[in-house]
Amino acid sequence: MRGSDDRREGLFSYVSCEARVPGDHPLRAIRAIVDEALEVLSGEFEALYSTVGRPSIAPEKLLRALLLQAFYSVRSERQLMEQLDYNLLFRWFVGLAMDAPVWDATVFTKNRDRLLAGEIAAKFMAAVLSHARLRRLLSDDHFSVDGTLIEAWASLKSFRPKDGSAEPPGPGRNAAANFHGQKRSNETHASTSDPDAKLYRKGDGQASRLAYMGHLLMENRNGLIVDAALTQANGTAERAAALTLLDRLASPGRRITLGADKAYDVTDFVHALRTRTVTPHIAIDGHRTKTGSHRKTAIDRRTTRHLAYAVSLRVRKRIEEAFGWIKTVAGMRKTRHRGTTRVGWMFTLAAAAYNLVRIPKLLAPA
Repeated sequence: MRGSDDRREGLFSYVSCEARVPGDHPLRAIRAIVDEALEVLSGEFEALYSTVGRPSIAPEKLLRALLLQAFYSVRSERQLMEQLDYNLLFRWFVGLAMDAPVWDATVFTKNRDRLLAGEIAAKFMAAVLSHARLRRLLSDDHFSVDGTLIEAWASLKSFRPKDGSAEPPGPGRNAAANFHGQKRSNETHASTSDPDAKLYRKGDGQASRLAYMGHLLMENRNGLIVDAALTQANGTAERAAALTLLDRLASPGRRITLGADKAYDVTDFVHALRTRTVTPHIAIDGHRTKTGSHRKTAIDRRTTRHLAYAVSLRVRKRIEEAFGWIKTVAGMRKTRHRGTTRVGWMFTLAAAAYNLVRIPKLLAPA
């Protein structure tokens, strides 16, 4: 018999968000890990907030909402608030009751910016990885590093001379511009929309664009991200950031290995690794120079003769999986934020979200 299309709504409802989320939903395992990490950060949150005044958005709820934004490719905070209004799964994960009001998008972003000062994104990633259950998933001796471009939220038309000689003719839309034949560089020009973004191109034959550079440090056992950083884009940023990430790694006096691509095959960088008791498992850059001779590599036989060198070169490519997820699913291919601090904070949180997606699968019994 055909069912009726009548809409009947009861006066009262006794269904909770908890009851509507299936017991085997993937977010349940992620929520448990997130809650344990947020409990560790409770003292950090206390230091960021005053003890008087109106209560803010709970930082725990705020971070859970931002993680959902990365998990489900929500493109803006305004759309995230819209999802929280009617999506029961989102309400359950964040910790909102069925009838709890949703925050205004502007209030949400203002509260998010409060967490920038405390470097909460980096501390949250560290809290997730420091749990006793996760220690067996991490390697203490073998790591990989790499960098990628994060396109800035700024138009090339905003890249104007610093002396103000190319100001637009008046208010309104940007005037038409022809850049052919003009010499434009970071020394003489800067973006008026995002001054921290730099004009950069990844390689010969590729277009220059306003961008930042994101860097990841990966452990080689399961390919989890142990640290992340974001810098302005330039030719030495990858190597400088790699040394910074290594210096933040808690491995005093212990020899470790570091896998990297051929862009890191530079004598000064390799020497800096060896002074830090780091064995450079770096791909050899043997391209031909303009004179036709092979470029001299900084990696010698004392490194390449070991089997571990070949293993590191094979495993280090897994870091591209993290970059791919962060730039596509988490929406960091072109950032929606401006400024090195804010973009870097969101990049680090996206790296933590990548770990959270993978950890429950790694902890599951075989």
